[in-house]
Amino acid sequence: MTTSTDTLDALRGAVRGTVVTPGDPSYEKSRRVYNALHDRRPAVVVHAVDAGDVIAAVRHAREHGLPLAVRGGAHSVAGFGTVDDGLVVDLSPMREVRVDPPARTARAGGGATWGDFDHATHAFGLAGTGGVISTTGVAGLTLGGGMGHLARRYGLSCDNLTGAEVVTADGALVSCDAERRPDLFWALRGGGGNFGVVTEFRYRLHPLTEVFGGLTCYPLDPAVIRAWYEAVTAAPEELNIIMVLALGPEEPFLPERWHGRPICAAFTCSSGPPAGDGATLALLDALGPVVGRFMERMPYPVINTLFDEQLPAGLHHYWKGNFSRGLTAGAAAAHAEYGATMPTMESDTALFPIDGACHRTGPEETAFAYRDADVSHSFGATWTDPSDTAANVAWTRAYDAALRPHTEAGGYVNFMDTDDQDRVRVNYRQNYARLREVKRRYDPDNVFRLNQNVVP
Repeated sequence: MTTSTDTLDALRGAVRGTVVTPGDPSYEKSRRVYNALHDRRPAVVVHAVDAGDVIAAVRHAREHGLPLAVRGGAHSVAGFGTVDDGLVVDLSPMREVRVDPPARTARAGGGATWGDFDHATHAFGLAGTGGVISTTGVAGLTLGGGMGHLARRYGLSCDNLTGAEVVTADGALVSCDAERRPDLFWALRGGGGNFGVVTEFRYRLHPLTEVFGGLTCYPLDPAVIRAWYEAVTAAPEELNIIMVLALGPEEPFLPERWHGRPICAAFTCSSGPPAGDGATLALLDALGPVVGRFMERMPYPVINTLFDEQLPAGLHHYWKGNFSRGLTAGAAAAHAEYGATMPTMESDTALFPIDGACHRTGPEETAFAYRDADVSHSFGATWTDPSDTAANVAWTRAYDAALRPHTEAGGYVNFMDTDDQDRVRVNYRQNYARLREVKRRYDPDNVFRLNQNVVP
């Protein structure tokens, strides 16, 4: 359906933020998202400045039959933050982060990024489990689960969520936590954007100011990948190492002969005291022949910015993701095979350890179901030229097919693409039926369907 001039005028009168439509000077900027693969043209974009604006936008979309997309940080690899001929409610103006230092808690607006969050909390010597790119939105990451540098020590982002303010499908603003609407609170912790628009997140924080972190690079070798798994799962929980497979970056710490060549890179973050830095280096040295290294003590927010320049907005991305219990020789071999044919400098594979504190939350305590998995596999192509899309998608799908025999049926919803709707049930496995019940209660008409959709 379309939105007439009169109804648009009514919408503009109902919101404090801006309402952008095709032909407006800011339309081209307003319609774009992080992943340039999704070049869509919404009928209207509402830049919401508060929960009242979100309520007005949701009601407008429902009343006029417009598909509704919700945009937080705009990083959704599947492009769920935009839609053709529909309404986008853009939360990016709602980026305030308020910290309560004595309580070690923070409140974050639905449009806040992890860079915003890190900046606000670091001022008080506190931190939370976020992502690994500072421009990632707190909303999408948390609603999908939230893996990052502190996950082994403090759990997933959703494990540190203590409450939320949510605009539901009927345009009501509700609060939820462990006592109020616990069903909704349970579903938000890993169930994605299926249940409403979260306008405010409340988090538990942890004392932390600096970390020992950076990259240690090795030749691409399945033995290095296996050694990483054995080492990280036996390491103290304060040590997190993400194994990255990529083409060697043109950086001073890596010799020129390795630039553009396939490598393994241990992306390390130790949140322990400086006295443990030597042991961390010794562990990294034991993984394989080191060909380059950048490691130093740094403020915690800095480690979440190290890949920002390499992965700016406007690139094309196509990803897949799987979970595994253990890391078999077959999985390591598949990663090494496709790591050797990485199509571009921007493409990579990231293997996240999700053991430690992640396992101390039970598989049914939150919607994040794979609490017995200890590795999350993220892989896919990133490219600049639209004419390369078919080849890069084909490469990623072949990679996925090679890895599937060595991983679980499900994977992390935030690493899924638009063609993974058939995996939603296995991604949530034992929790899927309960998620459907919550969906029927809060969104029976499936207004919030532009996501890895739980159908009511």
